[in-house]
Amino acid sequence: MVGRRIARVVLDSPLPQLDRLFDYAIPDALAADAIPGVRARVPLRAARRIVDAFIVDVDTEDAPDRELSELDSVVSAVPVLSPALYRLARRLADRAAGSVNDILRVAIPRRMVRAEKAWLANREDSAPPATVSESTASWAQSVLADYRGFREHLHEHARVALSVRPAPAASGARGVWADVVAAAAVAAYARGESAVLVVPDHRDLEQLAGALADRVEEEDVVRLDAAQPAPARYRAYLRASEPRPVIVLGNRSSVYAPAHRLGLILVWDDGDPLLAEPHAPGVHARDAALVRQETESCALVFAGHTRTTDVQRLRAMGWLHEVVETPRRTPRVLLTPMREGESMAARIPSAAFSAAREALTSGPVLVQVARPGYAPVLACAGCREPARCRRCGGPLRAARRGAVPECAWCGARADAWRCSTCESSAFRLVGSGSERTAEELGRAFPGTRIIVSDGEHPVTEVDSNPALVIATRGAEPLAVGGFRAVLLLDGERMLMAEDLRIAEHCLRWWSNAAALAAPGAPVHLVGVAGDVGRALATWSQPQFAQRELVDRAALHMPPAVRSARIDGSRREVEDTLAAVRADVSALPTWSVLGPVPDRDGWRAVLRFDYHDGAAITEALRAAVIREASRSRRRQPGADTPARGGSTLRVRLDLLDIDIEGAP
Repeated sequence: MVGRRIARVVLDSPLPQLDRLFDYAIPDALAADAIPGVRARVPLRAARRIVDAFIVDVDTEDAPDRELSELDSVVSAVPVLSPALYRLARRLADRAAGSVNDILRVAIPRRMVRAEKAWLANREDSAPPATVSESTASWAQSVLADYRGFREHLHEHARVALSVRPAPAASGARGVWADVVAAAAVAAYARGESAVLVVPDHRDLEQLAGALADRVEEEDVVRLDAAQPAPARYRAYLRASEPRPVIVLGNRSSVYAPAHRLGLILVWDDGDPLLAEPHAPGVHARDAALVRQETESCALVFAGHTRTTDVQRLRAMGWLHEVVETPRRTPRVLLTPMREGESMAARIPSAAFSAAREALTSGPVLVQVARPGYAPVLACAGCREPARCRRCGGPLRAARRGAVPECAWCGARADAWRCSTCESSAFRLVGSGSERTAEELGRAFPGTRIIVSDGEHPVTEVDSNPALVIATRGAEPLAVGGFRAVLLLDGERMLMAEDLRIAEHCLRWWSNAAALAAPGAPVHLVGVAGDVGRALATWSQPQFAQRELVDRAALHMPPAVRSARIDGSRREVEDTLAAVRADVSALPTWSVLGPVPDRDGWRAVLRFDYHDGAAITEALRAAVIREASRSRRRQPGADTPARGGSTLRVRLDLLDIDIEGAP
């Protein structure tokens, strides 16, 4: 007896209880097109409708008496879900107590018919050998030669923590890091392997693209960027899936790119919050890269000017090899305190002021500040109480001197404002944002060109002519030849933020800004001492990360332990915690924080050791499915949770723990 062919599919559904493979019979009319990886449409009996799906596997069944629904149609004959990608998505979803469909929605771009037809007409089914010119190969070898053992680790598909020299490149408007990352990709490409390079934002992508320009054939460098138009992104995804080597450049979702013979995954600056996926289940690009390296046995590199505690934990375990430049070349960082008698309102000590004046004779000077805008914080001029919005209670700010203040949260104008404490109607400007700093420095340096770079006024590059560049953290532009001096202001204010990782974040912001300085140029860190200041001055970020990790371990805080945030009604949160306690024996007393009331319900934070991760995530996932099924039974046939249904949400591996919640 000849068995019938069946397709195992994963449904495109938000319901957690449908997060499994379903069997469908393949009708004869669809037999040719129903292959693993293609998009299909299938009937869902419970919802009485047709839903989208991916065919994961095709098999032959020897028991045709089993009642099965048939595939409705095959949407496209192009396979976009490879077996490796499905395995990766399944492992990540299980690790994050989420649904595999949520991972696939991030990994696979939406289908664009015209782009697909154009690709089908021009695709190459053969795999031509990857070739690089002798000059390109020589360039890559010379760049990587400064990092002893790095080429050998790449060739052996090892895992590496790479500290890149903090300096601008000798040519082009980019950092040395872009040349090092590009050279690593070229080395993999020359061996006939693909490379996936994951960076935080578009400015990093432009630097990498500039480093690879004219070194690898244009069609073999694929950009997967969330800012791309949908057709271009889908076309790039299809090109990456072809059976020939490719170098993929992209943001956090590019870590899933279907590259042929993957030889290298490199994540640049993994501490940047842009690499944290905001959508459920919230898998960080760093974690996705770690799991993918295990499944595909490629080289894995975490590179940066600084070191996150997450990467340092892996290094301390011996799971990553340490690679640094030999000999080391670091910026000239000066810890510059405010001297007695100097006005704190001036914000710039005389030593830093003199350094900026001298540097302006030969080129641009970078001034990093904490906040954008003019006056990001206002207070009552009478009693000095913070000025608050009467509508929502948010902080008031001023767009310029003499302007009517507005709320930083809801945007409401504070006309006829009066202090609730002393009834005064006068304001005091407390904070200095980028625009107010530019105004003040313009008066201090008359005739000097002033450039502001922040979220509202983005600047990506400045020339080598003298200028004062005032930039918020993370918005610093590149300067041709590097900045002749760098002033890091508002350090104490940055360190005051209520964030578990604030010292780690500040060190990353300051290190990346210092890397923009020209060789030998002074970098003044103003008003900051202690361990974090010394770490920048001595360029010992890995040692600082290790000290932070030891402190976190003593307090049972991430990343020394894993964490999960549980949100929902009080009953849902308490039932979920009870289920975890029932499934995991001897849960430590320090594990649970909460439950406490939150804006939208109740919240608890669960902390646990890594070796308990599989059991706890399984219990959390079971709780989510149980609550979703209970809600569904109240509304049979619904394909989305009903109003008043389950509100239980689980988020794993928090970057920070905020048990009280923010207003």
